[in-house]
Amino acid sequence: MRKLVLAALAVCLAAPAAAADMEALVAESRGAIKGFGGSLKAALVGAIEQGGPLNAIGVCKMDAPAIAATQSVAFHGRVGRTSLRRRNAANAPDGWELDVLNAFEDRLAAGEDIAGIDHAEVVSENGRQVFRYMKAIPTGGVCLTCHGSDLDPELAAALDARYPDDQARGFAIGDIRGAFTVRRFLD
Repeated sequence: MRKLVLAALAVCLAAPAAAADMEALVAESRGAIKGFGGSLKAALVGAIEQGGPLNAIGVCKMDAPAIAATQSVAFHGRVGRTSLRRRNAANAPDGWELDVLNAFEDRLAAGEDIAGIDHAEVVSENGRQVFRYMKAIPTGGVCLTCHGSDLDPELAAALDARYPDDQARGFAIGDIRGAFTVRRFLD
């Protein structure tokens, strides 16, 4: 009986620690996303200021993966972005991300503020515990330049040339453009 009580006490004491660990992982994830998103936005705005929207295409194609890699090293995991309607095949969602993205769309349709749409979970992958986190990316005004419905013909042609399977057009302000995604092995 004493062993059962001690085991139950250990579980009760571990639950707050696990919750604190999850809160810490979420906070770290948000920091990594802020670093990635902030660096990417700065690079995009800088490219547009220097050479217009055509110049920004190279940032998404070449610079974004490097920015994600830098944040991934700092996070000790993987930091990236994905979308239901992606432009780059390398950013296609895995099964878990696909489920979360669909849930994000449901939450937005139910009236939830896009700024608060995120999801954290510890999952098992091949017998290993993995922390996963996603945060919705809202479509803003600057996004519509390359992701809206009314693209400049020269820009559309350049996108077609680089991304023949492009699905990332036709967005409106307030849509979920995609999500930042992070992943870290816990063991």
